[in-house]
Amino acid sequence: MTVPTRFPRARRWLEQLLHTHDTPARTAAAYAVGVFFGFSPFLGLHTILGLGVAFALNLNRVAVLLGIYSNLPWILPAYYTLTTLAGALILRADVPADLLEELGAALTAGSWSEMRAHAAKLAPLAWAYTLGSTLGAIVLAIVAYRVSYVMILTHRQRKESRKEQNSDDLGA
Repeated sequence: MTVPTRFPRARRWLEQLLHTHDTPARTAAAYAVGVFFGFSPFLGLHTILGLGVAFALNLNRVAVLLGIYSNLPWILPAYYTLTTLAGALILRADVPADLLEELGAALTAGSWSEMRAHAAKLAPLAWAYTLGSTLGAIVLAIVAYRVSYVMILTHRQRKESRKEQNSDDLGA
């Protein structure tokens, strides 16, 4: 992000806020923190928690937000269903045979009382949901760190080689 040089104070403020000159490891870590919170069981609080950690650890806020919003709405039901089932398997919890029907009914309930009734049937899976989605978020954060770190290093190497090539072309 470039700010015209006639606004040096704004440029310094933006660079400090966004941490655009962090090391590749810190930028990848910021992205991984975002991915963790984006896929954590704290659905609905992920932005607040992620930004809170970003400010507390002085991480790149843009990278954290990109990580948080890596969880796309159309993959969330499948992700949370699979991780809840994995958590239930680990905890040896009983999974209702009509789990998907109950989940769908709870999400599309027309009133609070209907939703509460369906949610009460799903309550025994709360620990399975918490454990499964936390473990899934950890795995995805580790993968996100490794992939983003390699991508950042590759991008910076290409950028440097282009600079060297351009300076060689100008000097020749």
